[in-house]
Amino acid sequence: MRRSDREITDENVINGFIGRESIIRIAFYDDGDLYIVPVNYGHCIEEGKHVFYFHGAKAGRKYGLALKGPSVGFEIDGAFEILDADLACDYSAKFQSVIGTGTVGIVKDNAEKIKGLNILMRQITERSTWEYDSQMVSGVAVFRLEVDKLSCKAK
Repeated sequence: MRRSDREITDENVINGFIGRESIIRIAFYDDGDLYIVPVNYGHCIEEGKHVFYFHGAKAGRKYGLALKGPSVGFEIDGAFEILDADLACDYSAKFQSVIGTGTVGIVKDNAEKIKGLNILMRQITERSTWEYDSQMVSGVAVFRLEVDKLSCKAK
């Protein structure tokens, strides 16, 4: 990170920021092309590692790319505020962001699918437990992003 004075290393601050936001952008590499998709997410820590869950259709570009178990990039940003100035070049902004890399895959196990959906729903609603019928669980794709590297910064 070029601006180490803006780096955040406190895991509580990082987890608090991730917990307040709701959109993660996942960047897939697709045979020479980049594909970036914004999705709602749920976040947890498993065995000391960050894990993100998101869901989608069992078809389409995101699903097809995730079947390959690819390395991906991701980004979350928020806490944005414009800082006014008298000169155009003096304008700035406050922000916080998390970027990183990891591996995404599709969850096959129904118990983990339900776990991932509950983590996602907790992120959005703050409610941890939901009921899912078997048709709903079998009809949705649940994606798991295991983080390899993550950095956070703020201004």
